Amino acid sequence: MTFEENLNALSEITKKLEKNTLTLEESVELYQKGIRLSAECSKQLSNAKLKIQEHKEEKE
Repeated sequence: MTFEENLNALSEITKKLEKNTLTLEESVELYQKGIRLSAECSKQLSNAKLKIQEHKEEKE
């Protein structure tokens, strides 16, 4: 998934959790999925930052 797709999925999970209408099991499952998505977003951001840094160094 793209960064934007992961971010949108994370936003949807947050909205669902904030409604307080889920069972405990559903909440835990969504929370775990959110943690995985958050980690993936962080990884994607780190990769983008590295690419920018490498490109910047090539220009110097």
